[in-house]
Order: sequence, then structure tokens, then C-alpha cells
Amino acid sequence: MELPGLRPTTDRIRETLFNWLGQDLTGLRCLDLFAGTGALGFEAASRGADFVVLLEKDKKAFTNLKTNFALLQSSPASGVVEIIHQDSLEYLKQQADRSSNLIFIDPPFQDFGLFDRALIEAARVCDDTPGGGIYVEFPSIRPREEIEALLPAWHCGKYLEAGQVKACLFRGGRD
Repeated sequence: MELPGLRPTTDRIRETLFNWLGQDLTGLRCLDLFAGTGALGFEAASRGADFVVLLEKDKKAFTNLKTNFALLQSSPASGVVEIIHQDSLEYLKQQADRSSNLIFIDPPFQDFGLFDRALIEAARVCDDTPGGGIYVEFPSIRPREEIEALLPAWHCGKYLEAGQVKACLFRGGRD
């Protein structure tokens, strides 16, 4: 089902991301903000993440997430998967400092302000355990340096451009 504004992560980008992260995400606590189809969160769960929260505000997308999750239960993940119908930014603001290890941020591209606020909050919430970090997708019209400037204590360790999308995996946010 096609939903307005929903722009799923392409297979190529997702494959690259999980090559960066590795096959084993055991022990990680993950947040999939603006989950959409849930592809990133479900992939993290399938690679052994201990706890994955998928957040989606849109009611239709949330319903589709629940349906997708039910279909995936034929080969259930070892960790806990929680799907929450809530605004991702509001959820982030309620989380304790350093309470997650890996955060996926892929909001609607037209809302730069939402992206920027979510990224700044994610830097507070993410503890950057080895194997973790903050993964972001953003429109190719935004300069990478503009995104990096939002997280001065982190560095973009992995980066790619594919069509209209840029992606970066931030790491090393803690001393």
C-alpha cells in the first residue's frame, strides 16, 4: 500500500547500511524512528538486536507495520520488538540519556526542522556502544556538512549517496 510521503529505504541502501553495521547486532537496543514500512527495525531484529522499538505516527503506516510484523512472526526474532503509534520526536524527548545504542532516523524529507530536532535528541539518547550509532537518511539537496554540524561531538564514519538520498552512519559521540 502506497502512502503519501512514505519513502521506504531502498534495498541497495539497506544492504549497504547493514554491511556497515555487521551481521550480528546482539546486545543492542535500537530505535527505528519514523519507521514507515519498518524495514530497518525489522532487519535489526533479525540480526539479533535485543530490543527494537519501531515508532510511527501515521495511523495507516502504523497499521501496516503491525501487519508486517505479524507476517514476520513465522521466523520470529530472538529479541523484543515493540511497535508504538506515537510521534517519534515526542518519544525521543521522553527517553533517558544514553538509553539506546543504535538509532535509525529517516523522517519525511520535506520537514527539515523535524529531522534536525530528531537528530539532536538522538545524540543525547544514543550511547554509541560498539556496533551502534546514529543512522540518518536525508535528501540529496542538503549538504552533508549541514547535517554534521548538528552533531559536533560525533563523526560521519560511513557515508553514501544514491539518487535523491544521502545516508550517514554517525559514530564516536562519547569521549
